[in-house]
Amino acid sequence: MSEATKIWLMIAAALVVIGLIVFTVVMAVYQWDFSRLSTQKYETNLHGIKEDFHSLSMKTDTADIIFVLSNDETCKVECYEESKAKHSVTVKDGTLVIETINEKAWYDYIGIGFRAPRITISLPKEEYAALSVQESTGKIEMPKGFQFETVDISLSTGNVRFLASVSGLTKIHSDTGDICVEDASMGGIDLSVSTGRVTVSNVTCDSELKVSVSTGKTDLTDVACQNITSTGSTGDLSLTRVIAAGKISVKRSTGDVRFDCADADEIFAQTSTGSVKGSLLTDKVFITQTRTGRIDVPQTTTGGRCEIITGTGNIQITIQAF
Repeated sequence: MSEATKIWLMIAAALVVIGLIVFTVVMAVYQWDFSRLSTQKYETNLHGIKEDFHSLSMKTDTADIIFVLSNDETCKVECYEESKAKHSVTVKDGTLVIETINEKAWYDYIGIGFRAPRITISLPKEEYAALSVQESTGKIEMPKGFQFETVDISLSTGNVRFLASVSGLTKIHSDTGDICVEDASMGGIDLSVSTGRVTVSNVTCDSELKVSVSTGKTDLTDVACQNITSTGSTGDLSLTRVIAAGKISVKRSTGDVRFDCADADEIFAQTSTGSVKGSLLTDKVFITQTRTGRIDVPQTTTGGRCEIITGTGNIQITIQAF
């Protein structure tokens, strides 16, 4: 190694040490609060709504959306937001409309940000007609107690936790993120994720529950509905105490399917790479097929049709009496 190279390495090492010392001093002054390093400016704006409305519509870029029941029977929308990406809050034709007003120039996207914008919506009553949310990035939280006629939620990146009841169709889609639906009664349910986990628990559904995943696990627990349809490319499916009055239809490319005290009048399950195992509650007429797996099912001759097809996976089903 030449003398010049050694000198440059020593200079580089000294600069790294100086940088670490400066960073440590600055963070000590900020009490290690990394959010204070943010180059983005935020502010809190409170909107009081006096007009009556029966529906809600939101179109946002980046923000967590949280719904709460108002403690004084008035509607308030609190927006913690970037100064150049505020939200308008208005009532149009009986609908509370919240939209992002993005005034950023291209250079405003260059910088450091440690905080997430947040919209907290305090609703004065529990029952509404329609809820529509279109969002790019953020989480959505809907607590128990609210009731809607229809729900349509779509976001690119973010999680959804939904506990409200819906008399009609509940449609929730996330490209990247988890969906959790709990403790609710609904007319119909349509859930889909590209990459993420879907969890449905303690839910009744008057018609069909549809779950579609590209990559991710699906857990259904204590669910009662008319029909269940679940499709997926990669990911396991678990059905625990799931009862369908009509049909359960499952298709997976890669992933196991597990029944645990589940049942339906008719069952169809197909996997390319994965096993189908577990327990049902009533006798079935089993129709099974596998290329390389092992088959172990009851030799019952009465009951509904249960067709199970695997490529490279075992088929093992038992009947668990009530």
